[in-house]
Amino acid sequence: MAKYRLDYVWLDGYTPVPNLRTKCMMRDFDEFPTLEQLPEWGFDGSSTQQAEGGDSDCVLKPAAVYPDPTRLNGVLVLCEVMLPDGTPHPSNQRATIADDPGTWFGFEQEYFLFQDGRPLGFPEGGYPDPQGEYYCGVGFKNVGSLGRQITDEHLELCIEAGINHEGINAEVAMGQWEFQVFGKGSYKAADDIWMARFLLLRLCEQYEVDIEWHCKPIPGDWNGSGMHCNFSTEYMRETGGKDYFLKLMDAFEEFCEEHIAVYGPDNDKRLTGFHETQSIDKFSWGVADRGASIRVPHSFVKDDAYKGYLEDRRPNSQGDPYQIASRVIKTIQSVPTA
Repeated sequence: MAKYRLDYVWLDGYTPVPNLRTKCMMRDFDEFPTLEQLPEWGFDGSSTQQAEGGDSDCVLKPAAVYPDPTRLNGVLVLCEVMLPDGTPHPSNQRATIADDPGTWFGFEQEYFLFQDGRPLGFPEGGYPDPQGEYYCGVGFKNVGSLGRQITDEHLELCIEAGINHEGINAEVAMGQWEFQVFGKGSYKAADDIWMARFLLLRLCEQYEVDIEWHCKPIPGDWNGSGMHCNFSTEYMRETGGKDYFLKLMDAFEEFCEEHIAVYGPDNDKRLTGFHETQSIDKFSWGVADRGASIRVPHSFVKDDAYKGYLEDRRPNSQGDPYQIASRVIKTIQSVPTA
């Protein structure tokens, strides 16, 4: 048998945005452990806003397992938080979501790299050149020396951990980056985003850099950060059709408030109608329109097929992927396919 390092990872009870937490244990296994072999574990919920001090025990229930590419015999264990009686903790959003393995998600996670209280590349007490050349930029003046190093390392870590990381790019504002993750079904897609966030945060510790997830950390004429949600169902991919598409857009408009409610806090600061967004109080869709609530790719409408995937551009960078994916599925399921 060999000793394995198990790093348990969970979401705490802070609102409106939970923090990632972690602690490790050592266990003996003959080989890399399966999810079923991993034990439940306890923690002090009074230190994570998930319990009172007089009755503080909470339970970590393993939900997904990943190899840890930074450790010898390392295991990353993404957990749900449970109460001692075995029921989900009120903060446990994963336990409440709608899921459909036939619904595929591609999340585009934007964020800022911060050091010394400001985005990388921002001069002390001032601003860099206006937006224009930073998006997918190349060269020190556009991306600096550290941003690409961190994002490239993060990509490799995700791939080695089995996360379906699909790419990275520098974003519209200085110090802003994006990575993309694809998954089939709510659980897989959202689990992978949370674990990718964890790996990025942990990686940045060694560079003394923080991740700023807030959707509008720099006021003024600077783009905010989103987590655009690309989605498609089996019906959308195989059948589609204009009539179904229009009914689907009617449903997304009908449930606009329900979507905004789970698309991340402070979204009013980002969804202003400027900087490639639609206003938070409006719903719109448009072909190749990055200022719409839902962008319809040219490939979707090609030959009047209305088949493929759509992009909801409203979720923000602090959004909970469990709740986002669940809300998208609920709205889709409200539209009959026959």
